[in-house]
Amino acid sequence: MSEHVPEVPDPVTGHPRPPFPDQEQDHPGSTEEMDPRPDHGEDSYQGHGLLTRRVAVVTGGDSGIGRAVCLAFAREGADIVLTHLPEEVDEADETARLVREAGRTAVVVPCDIRDETACEALIDRAVRDLGRVDILVNNAAYQMSQPDGIEAITTGQFDRVMKTNLYGMFWLTRKALVHMPRGGSIINTTSVQGYQPSPHLLDYAMTKSAIISFTHGLAQMLAERGIRVNAVAPGPVWTPLIPATMPDSTKFGEQSPLGRPAQPAEMAPAYVFLASPQASYITGEIVNATGGTPLP
Repeated sequence: MSEHVPEVPDPVTGHPRPPFPDQEQDHPGSTEEMDPRPDHGEDSYQGHGLLTRRVAVVTGGDSGIGRAVCLAFAREGADIVLTHLPEEVDEADETARLVREAGRTAVVVPCDIRDETACEALIDRAVRDLGRVDILVNNAAYQMSQPDGIEAITTGQFDRVMKTNLYGMFWLTRKALVHMPRGGSIINTTSVQGYQPSPHLLDYAMTKSAIISFTHGLAQMLAERGIRVNAVAPGPVWTPLIPATMPDSTKFGEQSPLGRPAQPAEMAPAYVFLASPQASYITGEIVNATGGTPLP
């Protein structure tokens, strides 16, 4: 009798492809009204105990890549502290439900990581509620497309992008290291934009380049302390940030060689691997998950 071989989804046709319906989002965390609905791995991700009894802090865990990472980490056995902006409480509660459904603890914390005090309080909360921080995923980010060029980027927008994408990462990392044991892991979310900036995302792309440098430098700094630092560089990913911050998302992702954006569930395994003991000799690396777009 021949063994049944499970079907593997076609990477080109096995996921939603543009054009997508024209749509807008009120704020970057809203998943409910997206068409197609993002896939976070709810029906597909299967854990294998790779992160059993570890504690992970995931910023931006309410939706998108953050939700997919929280779900995957929980199914791998980790307890999760996840952040969200105050207006994204319903989204965060849904992520927490998925974590608890996997039998793990979810601590949901409203946190604007542009505030240093809030970042420090977040890590204190993780330690108080769950005892330590084994994994820090610096995932929360903000972007706003400005097709009219640098003249259209206000100082307010520039500050929001820089403080969300860089300051928050710096403050959280500095505070978490006080409590992170040997064997700990820091994973930053950068982007294909860090290598190949789109003109309409100039300020966002600047921060993603900086995250690459931060990852490389910090990995060398922390190697002797037994803490690994890596990053994931996604290409286009179908998350609420896209219809909320881009004037036209109908063709989003079609420029990739696979002809479509990734689903958040397709990003999560890279984070699991980098956080797991299987990646014990991997530090200072950027995992490029770009759908075939060649990068340096």
